[in-house]
Amino acid sequence: MRDTYTDCLTIARAELATAQRLLACEIRAYPTPISGCDAQFNHLLAERVRISDALAQLDASVFVPTPRSPSPGAGVESR
Repeated sequence: MRDTYTDCLTIARAELATAQRLLACEIRAYPTPISGCDAQFNHLLAERVRISDALAQLDASVFVPTPRSPSPGAGVESR
C-alpha cells in the first residue's frame, strides 16, 4: 500500500503526540529537588517546547505568496 502525504502527516502527529506523552512522564518522574542549573532537566523542558512547536506547525495554516496575493492581508486581485 502506498502512503499519501496526509497519511504521513497523520503518522507524524501520532508519533509526536506519543513523544509528548512519554516526555511528560519523564519530566513528572524526574527526581526532586531540581536546581535551576540542572542541564538534563532543562534539556527535557527544551525538548517539550520543540515537540509542542512541531505539533503546532503541523496544524498551522500556511500562507504561500503568489502574484495575485503577495501578502496575507492583501486579498485576491481580480482581473
